[in-house]
Amino acid sequence: MKTGVSPAAVAILQLHTQGMYINIHTHTAPVNGVWALQNRRESETLESAAGLYSMGIHPWHIDPVHWENQLDTLRRNSQDTRVLAIGETGLDKACSTPFPLQQQLFAAQVEWANSQEKPLVIHCVRAWDDVLSQLENAQNKVPVIFHGFAKNRQLAQRIIKAGHYISLGKALQFARVQEVLAVLPADRIFLETDDAYDIGIETIYNLAATALSIDHNSLVLQIQKNAETVLGTGILL
Repeated sequence: MKTGVSPAAVAILQLHTQGMYINIHTHTAPVNGVWALQNRRESETLESAAGLYSMGIHPWHIDPVHWENQLDTLRRNSQDTRVLAIGETGLDKACSTPFPLQQQLFAAQVEWANSQEKPLVIHCVRAWDDVLSQLENAQNKVPVIFHGFAKNRQLAQRIIKAGHYISLGKALQFARVQEVLAVLPADRIFLETDDAYDIGIETIYNLAATALSIDHNSLVLQIQKNAETVLGTGILL
């Protein structure tokens, strides 16, 4: 899989992140000891400093009038070598954006991700059947990460069976979500902080290790392997 990360960028990133936690979805810059995929909107300019990003058109932020311009901007900006994944993208039946338009933009981003051979980061609210069906109908070939998962065991297992990945974050503070994680294969999970400012990624790892009944270091290594599988060896974990 292509990543497009330059050797110079990798060297800089390694200097700060060697052997560290993987935060697969965050809206803030990483702290020392954390390798982070920072999420950005399609119109945001990436910082000049080294960093790795996901970029997409969130269903909340679709402009009903200028959505074609948004797509053009995403296609242009997401070709930056530091953008390793497309997203957040997906479907949300709890927001005001017309659902057919959400579906259209989601389909376009799935197609774009496949053309660029970059994974997808999925936002989904009350539209699980729709998202899974669209991915299947599009014959998606790139890895898919459903971020911020906090639903039930049956849905989680359905996502995994479809060949996708699940990322969990602050919801691991709840026993019911820990119980879901406990039945998932470790090679299909990621961990994240998303927009949480009061809980760090190390705490998320501690909660996950307890739920999975594995030691902390083993979980760190497993998530690193998962990241390399999804993002390619260009990240040089």
